[in-house]
Amino acid sequence: MPPTRLVLRKDQERRLLAGHCWIYSNEVDTAATPLKTLAAGEPVGVLSASGRWIGHGYVNPHSLICARLVSRDHSHPLTPALWVARLRQALALRERLYERPFYRLVFGEADGLPGLIADRYGDLLGVQITTAGMERARGEILASLEQVLRPESVVLRNDTPVRELEGLDQGTEVVLGSPADAVLLTEGGPGGELEFLVSPLSGQKTGWFFDQAENRSRLGRFRVGERVLDVCSYIGAWGLRAAALGAREVTCVDSSPSALERVMENASRNRLASRVHTKQGDAFEVLRVLRDEGRRYDTLILDPPAFIKRRRDEKEGTQAYSRLNRLALELIEPGGLLVTSSCSFHLSPDAFLRAVQHAGRRAGVSLQLLESRQQGPDHPVHPAIPETAYLKTLYLRVLPSF
Repeated sequence: MPPTRLVLRKDQERRLLAGHCWIYSNEVDTAATPLKTLAAGEPVGVLSASGRWIGHGYVNPHSLICARLVSRDHSHPLTPALWVARLRQALALRERLYERPFYRLVFGEADGLPGLIADRYGDLLGVQITTAGMERARGEILASLEQVLRPESVVLRNDTPVRELEGLDQGTEVVLGSPADAVLLTEGGPGGELEFLVSPLSGQKTGWFFDQAENRSRLGRFRVGERVLDVCSYIGAWGLRAAALGAREVTCVDSSPSALERVMENASRNRLASRVHTKQGDAFEVLRVLRDEGRRYDTLILDPPAFIKRRRDEKEGTQAYSRLNRLALELIEPGGLLVTSSCSFHLSPDAFLRAVQHAGRRAGVSLQLLESRQQGPDHPVHPAIPETAYLKTLYLRVLPSF
């Protein structure tokens, strides 16, 4: 049977024809397509007001983003054959980029699979389904992943709050194999290859932050010095890289005691435990205490969670980034390095740099931007979908005010 037709209002196809794949509820002709009669996740064929074919997608009448395009080819509807083809295409890119099977395998819209995230840890896949359309095709998606990757284990990390916006339940589920919640991952870079135990069943996101791997490898370019502070360290990826590069004293700060326990496990595994220490607490509070104690560092790394998750939080979140960076800058030795990140899409690269510059003026220091980077190539950016370009990482030299 042909899919249900979803008809757009007049002139609402322009963004889609330019390459975007999101359709908002106010862009749909609800007289021609009564949205409330459609089931969440139902496949649809999208048409312009004039009847022009736009593509195959799926719908969710209960969400502001009420539909997502998946295929623009009329002859390729949402079937297992399409899922397999897209997964093979995604795998081909990662195999071209990486020697070892540790990377983000599927990055949603950028890989033509909106609503699907998949991270690869060797023979284990950590999968996250975030939309009703992909949830409806869950069985086909999992079967396609098994066909293309032949994994030993698959974990569904559907414990993300994003699912609430789609009317979906949250939870974690093992759907293949019997994986332990401690998987060994290797990450190369200056200073040598490091090993990390990660937790794909219970760790943050799907257990690891692959998006910063390329940026961590840049630390060696700038020389980290003797003393390094890694704030919002999670399980120590940045901090251990700094220790491997020769830092004699690395302090990892995180609010999670279990994450800090894993930091020391990973430090011991890499024979770096004598150089690595931990401090548990809120990032803002810990930075204030360290400042009041007169501590100083040669390199300070800030990799906090997103402070701006919705457009309406932009002002407050921008101020939080500025406050956090000001506290950090007050702890850095003259000539030292600040590595600071934001994973908030709603904060543009220019706005983030302005927030850090404002922090510098408040802290009484001058800044030199040495390098500006985004997420690694296993998180490719779709040129027509700015939402896929979310990560900003700045490398800045800190100098006395001039």
